[in-house]
Amino acid sequence: MVSSQAKANPTDATTSTASESKNTRWKINLLYDGDCPLCLREVNFLQKKDAGRGLVKLTDIADIDYRPEENGGVDFEAAMGRIHAVRADGTVVKNVAVFQEVYDALGIGWMYAPTKWPIIGPLVNKIYDLWADKRLAMTGRASLAKVIAQREEKIACAKGGRCRVEEA
Repeated sequence: MVSSQAKANPTDATTSTASESKNTRWKINLLYDGDCPLCLREVNFLQKKDAGRGLVKLTDIADIDYRPEENGGVDFEAAMGRIHAVRADGTVVKNVAVFQEVYDALGIGWMYAPTKWPIIGPLVNKIYDLWADKRLAMTGRASLAKVIAQREEKIACAKGGRCRVEEA
């Protein structure tokens, strides 16, 4: 379930317009899973570090209104498999590089600086790959296939009217 704190924040928008893109202050748009408790902890931490500056846009991919075409073309399945972000210029970034760039944008890049070093960087990338593959199970969630099916059912229900969706 999504924390109301993360959902209530106005920087947590899932859509953007062309004029918003041109007039925005954000440097990077972090695509996060709003149904993941660990992801929400990270988002809350980043919101505090952003302190209302709007440097990092936060987009919840779990929101049924999430639109890949407004987020670098990153579809729900890809975003659930690995963390993604979209730079203000539209370039898509994924994996550990997302954290490096988000933290750099917030002025706390020193926290991820060691992940750019020759020996530590590849090791951290391997650890992240393992984490990403096991993230759903480790946070007590259903398999990726089931999460995708549940999302499709929620979207169909939202479009078609009343129905009941079972949560895993």
